[in-house]
Amino acid sequence: MGYWLYKSEPSKWSWAMQKDAGEKGTEWTGVRNYLARNNMRAMQIGDKGFFYHSNEGLEIVGITEVCALSHPDSTADGDARWDCVDIRAVCDLPVPVSLKDIKANPKFEKMALVTSMRLSVQPVTEEEYLEICRLGGLENPPR
Repeated sequence: MGYWLYKSEPSKWSWAMQKDAGEKGTEWTGVRNYLARNNMRAMQIGDKGFFYHSNEGLEIVGITEVCALSHPDSTADGDARWDCVDIRAVCDLPVPVSLKDIKANPKFEKMALVTSMRLSVQPVTEEEYLEICRLGGLENPPR
């Protein structure tokens, strides 16, 4: 099982919009960074991820799940270099976890969100996943 973090500007694609996509989920399109693309290529069905509001809010607000493996990004105009996965919303974090709180916690000093701020699709360790779920008020986080 892998764990990930997806960044999105809420004015462009919000957590509410992701939830509205329903069980079918939606393509996570528009990623034009090779490392982020490679992260998506490594994902497996059922992998969990955090939905992070970037630029506005700066907080983790929900948990997602990969529901379709890496495939050509429909927004890439046929450019075979760019892939995406499909994700669906799993649940809200009862208490959003802010970037400020993450940066203040020594348990996250090596977390990609702290060390690779600009990367739009990032790996998350199991320990980081469980600690953020705890901080976010999830007693039994989805796995």
